[in-house]
Amino acid sequence: MSILKQIRYNIPNAITCINLIAGTVAIILASKGDEPICGLVAYQWAFIFIGIAAVADFLDGFMARLLKAYSEVGKELDSLCDLVSFGVAPAVILYNAVVACGGAEWVAWCSLLIPAAGAMRLAKFNVDTRQESNFIGLPIPANAIFWIGFVAFYYEIGGILNWLTLTAIIVMSWLMLSSIRIYSLKFKNYSFKENSHRYILVIAAIVFVAIGGLMGMAITILYYVLSAVAMRFRAGLK
Repeated sequence: MSILKQIRYNIPNAITCINLIAGTVAIILASKGDEPICGLVAYQWAFIFIGIAAVADFLDGFMARLLKAYSEVGKELDSLCDLVSFGVAPAVILYNAVVACGGAEWVAWCSLLIPAAGAMRLAKFNVDTRQESNFIGLPIPANAIFWIGFVAFYYEIGGILNWLTLTAIIVMSWLMLSSIRIYSLKFKNYSFKENSHRYILVIAAIVFVAIGGLMGMAITILYYVLSAVAMRFRAGLK
C-alpha cells in the first residue's frame, strides 16, 4: 500500500481519535465540578467537549464514506472511542453532579450502569448486521446528549430527587439495550417525504433548546425515542 493510500485510509481514524481525546478531556473537566474556567464552569466545558466528540463521531463516518476508506479497525476504534466519550464521560459528569449537589452517594455510584450498558450496546451493534440503516436500541451518542440536558437541569435547580435520577439511569441504560427500533439520523437524500421524521426532529430540537435551554436536549432525546416508537406502531397498523 502506497504512503498516500495509507494516509487516506487513516484520515477517518485520526478524526475518531479526536472523538476519544475530546471525551477524555470532558472526563477531566467533569471532575472539577463547578470550578470557573475561562468564563464558564468546568462541567459546562465538559458538555462542550462531548459536543466536539459528537461532531468528530459524525465526521469520521462521513470521511470514511467520502474517501471510501472503510476498515474493520476503524469500526472497532470508533466503538472504543464512543464508549469513552458517550458512555464513561456522561457517567462521570452525572456522578460529580450528584455529589456536588448533595445527592445520595448510592445514586451517584449507580451512574456506573451507563457505561456498562453503553459497552453492551456497542458490542451488539458491531455484530448485528440488521443495524445498517436503523438502530436497535438507543444509540450511545443520543444517551450522552440526554445526560447533558439532565445534568444541566440538575445543577440549575441544585439537585433532583434521588429516585428520579435513579429512574433516569435505569431507563436510559435499558433503552440502549432494548430491542426498540429507532430510525437513524443519516440522510440518504433530502426529500421531505422520505425524511419528514428527521426534519421534524431537528425542528423539535431547536424549539426545545430555545425554550428550555440545555434541558431541551434531554427532552429532544425523549421525543426521538417516542417518535420512533410511534412510527413503528403506525407501520404495524398498516
